[in-house]
Amino acid sequence: MKSKPIASRKLVKLCCRALVEKKAGDLRVLDVRGKSTITDFLVLATGTSEPHLRALRSELEKELDADDVHLVGMEATQESGWIVVDAFDVMVHLFSPEMRDHYCLENLWKDAVDVPVNELLAPPKKRKAAGKKGAKRASS
Repeated sequence: MKSKPIASRKLVKLCCRALVEKKAGDLRVLDVRGKSTITDFLVLATGTSEPHLRALRSELEKELDADDVHLVGMEATQESGWIVVDAFDVMVHLFSPEMRDHYCLENLWKDAVDVPVNELLAPPKKRKAAGKKGAKRASS
């Protein structure tokens, strides 16, 4: 049975939550819709070491798998300091600090819209319940 496609923004939120859970650093989301032909969003994060990068990748894979998200591909050359996880509408780049500084993808996508991660991770706002019209409280 084929899984239902997950909306791009929901997928970005899922990726961000997984990365925050494992303490990813310098998390950024770039909206590249209309600017890229290969993806809608880029998620960039920094790990403190190779084991941390592997833990970030593992958590990301686990969360995506739990939501039945099909991964198009993954590139993770050992000890390279850069892991790419391609979920089609969202492409996640996990970097060591040195590789993040070296490649500086944010500068390559200067025309992308920076999506505030805190807004993505904020709990949904609750709607105020409408009061019952004409209802009176019984007094004791």
